Amino acid sequence: MEGGFFSGQLLIAMPGIGDPRFERALILICAHDREHAMGVALNRPLADMTVPDLLHRLGITSTLVIAPDLVLIGGPVERERGFVLHSDDYRCDHSLAVGGGVSLTATRDVLEAMAMADGQPSRALLALGYAGWGAGQLEAEIKQNVWLTCEADLELIFDHDYGRKWSRALGKLGVDPQRLSSVAGRA
Repeated sequence: MEGGFFSGQLLIAMPGIGDPRFERALILICAHDREHAMGVALNRPLADMTVPDLLHRLGITSTLVIAPDLVLIGGPVERERGFVLHSDDYRCDHSLAVGGGVSLTATRDVLEAMAMADGQPSRALLALGYAGWGAGQLEAEIKQNVWLTCEADLELIFDHDYGRKWSRALGKLGVDPQRLSSVAGRA
């Protein structure tokens, strides 16, 4: 956590978060400073939309067979806007370095690169929308035990077993999801 901010960290929703949009959510924080925080949910797939489907809808022709990975719901903000979390072996002028080998790009450039045979980026997740917080909001939610935080890792970020990502992130902290309570307390 550089400078007291959570960029590059994972947020793990606690039981009883009180917002169904974030129940069992796992979010990678992509940008965080004094004014705002922005992240992308890693475990909310859209059941009826794959990456090849979306590329086809956007008129992007592929020179290779693209795996039918599901497009994710990145969060409730700007749900019509696409964001690609990808390995940092691909960068363009519009890419944001998230940290830990991950970048975020929200332009068509990365979608076109994904459709080409040159293999860059080597790993990617496509999400529609993002999660956002205003000044001090995320910090306040963490203090209220709404979220746990942990280090991100590439295997967890880019894993396609969306149903297990939340519990795997808790496991990184040594927490058994079965033992979590929806009631927070203070010691």
